[in-house]
Amino acid sequence: MKKFALIVAGGSGSRMNSSVPKQFILLKGVPVLMHTIDVFRCYNPDIEVILVLPEDQILEWNILCEKHWFKFDGRVTTGGQTRFYSVKNGLDLIQSDGIVFIHDGVRPLVSVQTIERCFKATEEKGNALPVIPVSESVRKIENGKNIPVDRAGLMLVQTPQTFRASLIKEAYKKAASSNFTDDASVLEAFGETINLVEGNRENIKITFPEDLKFAESILSLQ
Repeated sequence: MKKFALIVAGGSGSRMNSSVPKQFILLKGVPVLMHTIDVFRCYNPDIEVILVLPEDQILEWNILCEKHWFKFDGRVTTGGQTRFYSVKNGLDLIQSDGIVFIHDGVRPLVSVQTIERCFKATEEKGNALPVIPVSESVRKIENGKNIPVDRAGLMLVQTPQTFRASLIKEAYKKAASSNFTDDASVLEAFGETINLVEGNRENIKITFPEDLKFAESILSLQ
């Protein structure tokens, strides 16, 4: 079955206190985004990578590929004003059915095992959402007060959110709103049940400087 990795990388470096977009920040000497792509290549060398970038970052990406001797033979398309439209632009490049992994470009620590679990569940049930249990106490701020929330049953959502390509394309096409913040919610609004699979706790989204230090330490152990 044809496999696609749709990698969305539209972030800035503002919360990293950097003028460099966070997907291009160096992680052990290589841009974060290249680490992310390499995990999917490790999972399946024949996977078709579709990269979604802001239009003004595409030239920089090409320059970085040359500088780091990074062979990128996937396709690149421009992002939209929101993540919804960025993913939609990427899905528009998929013209055949198969399974598509929709992944954040700044999650370079996703494991091959997580990707495989997503694939198997999607092959059987049509979609898969990797999650990990909330392990810390949680409080909710409401009307100026804060109250404890029972963490039992709460899950943190990761990527790659994985789908039958034809199904998620149709869901995006018929979505009544563009205010979704993740792809599973788009499919759920389309009437499908979402299937949860085990993620991996290292699979963080690099957002703050300390996240980069964590990623460096994990990669040093591999």
